[in-house]
Amino acid sequence: MNLAIVHSRACVGVEAPPVTVEVHISNGMPALALVGLPETSVKEAKDRVRSAIVNAGFEFPSRRITVNLAPADLPKEGGRFDLPIALGVLAASGQIPDTSLQNTEFLGELALSGELRPVKGALPAALAAKQAGRCLVVPDQNGNQVALVGKALHKSAPSLLAVCGHLCGQASLSLSCSAPHEDPPSSGVSRDMQDIIGQQQGKRALEIAAAGGHNLLFLGPPGTGKTMLASRLCDLLPDMTVAEAMETAAVASLTQQSIHEGNWRRRPFRTPHHSSSMAALVGGGSVPRPGEISLAHNGILFLDEMPEFERKVLDSLREPLESGEIVISRATSKMTFPARFQLIGALNPSPTGYYEGSQARTNPQAILRYLGRLSGPLLDRFDMSIEIPALPRGTLADGGDRGEPSVVIRQRVAQARDIMQGRAGRVNALLSTRELDKYCALDKPDAEFLETALHQLGLSIRAYHRIIKVARTIADLAGCERISRAHLAEALGYRAMDRLLKQLSAQMV
Repeated sequence: MNLAIVHSRACVGVEAPPVTVEVHISNGMPALALVGLPETSVKEAKDRVRSAIVNAGFEFPSRRITVNLAPADLPKEGGRFDLPIALGVLAASGQIPDTSLQNTEFLGELALSGELRPVKGALPAALAAKQAGRCLVVPDQNGNQVALVGKALHKSAPSLLAVCGHLCGQASLSLSCSAPHEDPPSSGVSRDMQDIIGQQQGKRALEIAAAGGHNLLFLGPPGTGKTMLASRLCDLLPDMTVAEAMETAAVASLTQQSIHEGNWRRRPFRTPHHSSSMAALVGGGSVPRPGEISLAHNGILFLDEMPEFERKVLDSLREPLESGEIVISRATSKMTFPARFQLIGALNPSPTGYYEGSQARTNPQAILRYLGRLSGPLLDRFDMSIEIPALPRGTLADGGDRGEPSVVIRQRVAQARDIMQGRAGRVNALLSTRELDKYCALDKPDAEFLETALHQLGLSIRAYHRIIKVARTIADLAGCERISRAHLAEALGYRAMDRLLKQLSAQMV
């Protein structure tokens, strides 16, 4: 038979649309033509396939070979189609049976020796193949990712020769899962809250943020523990559910990160440098790739020294913080990446790092210009902002109050999250306006108290709702069914940035 059909998968964002590789061999001058909107990296497959077939001990047909990648209007890029093209050539030339190709999909880049090299986006392809009821064959290096979907269904191979042996019935393939480089227990705590001396209010705010999934902003002079506090947040959060972990791993597989059974349920913690561009943060490129906000999906995005980021880069976070996704549009394509992350920020209160005292060396106008690098709408997206002050004199000499260990706080966070999941099926930070009315109803005196405080601080309606969400989390941590005045008062205490801006504005009048 001169025609062979092999099934494969493209990589379009976090989706893996099916691609049918059709190979036809006919009489004529020896040549290999690739059609079906292939990119440059796909066009170069003809040389890799020829060398791989010859070095694997097969014969490359000296006839006219036409390879069609269908559908023709879907752009194809990368070396992921090398293996299906090679198998199509061998099947069309009668060197391997084509009957075994019907219920199997193939992905893999070929080396000139015939060895298989890993490809990006193997996990979304494995999910799509499982849904279609087909087995997926990938390179051995992608075995750890595919194993997360199903060890019994999918397979991996080290080379083209091994795949052909499997199709000919001479050998059988299994899913190769290499031992992970690091496999600590998911519940293990590598850093502890007791490493931080003092800062009990900051630790309390971190506990509330962990329980309710709230965005948190640390404000304070350098060296007071802002970064240390932020780095402990991952140790307080519960592991991701299987569905959440699969979404996060699908995004991570597009960047060829190390994903295995030992780490795939741990929440990501991304810390981009302040020199990062907008494309690096939100994603982009001629062929759109996920940015830091998508790689932090279901996890934490920590921005240290926030005023040092470009303002337009920071403002690009506003829409993903509300919608939980980022849409990247290009002239030829439009891709959507998930971006449901928890934002933690840290900054100094002035260009010198200090707000008051002899070390400040600045005036209110300069401080306002410095803080003005953060737009008001962005600051509005933070549920909580808290000052992390310098430790009082004598704290270090006495050893300080180190508070509770992370294990104890993590238990309280888990209990509060169980309450939230049982009530609304999500953490409090993600409650809609209708759900706020249903689960966060306030008594009229408490509502009037909060509205008065809102006007005194000059806050928006969005801030009003965020304060109620924080108060609901505080009540859940205390095991209370209703929000009380004490919970609202504590939630209002976590508005340090609003109070600082109001105080600076008053000083300039």
